[in-house]
Formats: sequence, structure tokens, C-alpha cells
Amino acid sequence: MSKPVANRIKAGARKSEFFKNYVCLPPAQLYHWIEMRTKMRIMGFRGSTIKPLNEEAAAELGAELLGEAIIFFVGGGCMVLEYSRQAANARRKEEELNATINSLQTQVAELALTTETLDAQLREVNRQLVSFPVSSKK
Repeated sequence: MSKPVANRIKAGARKSEFFKNYVCLPPAQLYHWIEMRTKMRIMGFRGSTIKPLNEEAAAELGAELLGEAIIFFVGGGCMVLEYSRQAANARRKEEELNATINSLQTQVAELALTTETLDAQLREVNRQLVSFPVSSKK
């Protein structure tokens, strides 16, 4: 989806003088300067001056850089959205798990209380059974 949009913007950038002069040319000239300076240093030429690109080549390079930047930002945006979606899903699952654990802990506590109550009642019944007089029939 981003490639056709980028191509359309590149075509518009080539046609519009304002867009070409103020949006495409400066980044293209900067990119060319950095690229050539790096290449010159790698080859061992230190004091060489770097000539700027002609206007047509700079406009083409600037339009390409703009198109690639759009594709990069759309892809990066998709990655950020997907990450946030996955994080929200993980957070929701963790909250559901915590709710289940809390529910189970509550049920265990209730069952422990019920068990203690039944144990106390059983002790009381046993105490009453022991206290009944045993009748001996002869």
C-alpha cells in the first residue's frame, strides 16, 4: 500500500517546483555530500571538495529518498501498532489469569472456612456422644 503512495508523491515532487526545491533538493544534496565524503575518506582522499549534484539528479535522488522514507515510516508505524496490539492482548490475558487466580483463592478460603466449621461441628457431636451415659442392660 505504501509503495504506490510513495510513487505518487515522488511524481508530484518531480512536478512541483516548491516541493522539489524545498523538500527534495536539500536532503538529496546532504545525502550526496555524506556519501561522497565517506567514500573519499575510505579511499584515502582527505581534503577533496565535493561538488553538488545537478538539479535534475538531486531532484530524482530526493524523490527516491522521500519515497523510501515514506515506506520506512509506514512499515515502522505498522510494527508499532502491531506491537501495541500484542501488548494489549497479553495484558488482557494476564488480567484474566489474575482474576481466575483470585477467584480460585477466594473459593479455597471459603472451602477452608467451611471445613473448619464442619470440623468444629463434628467435635461438638463427638463430645455430646461421649457425654451420654452408657446404659448397661442385664
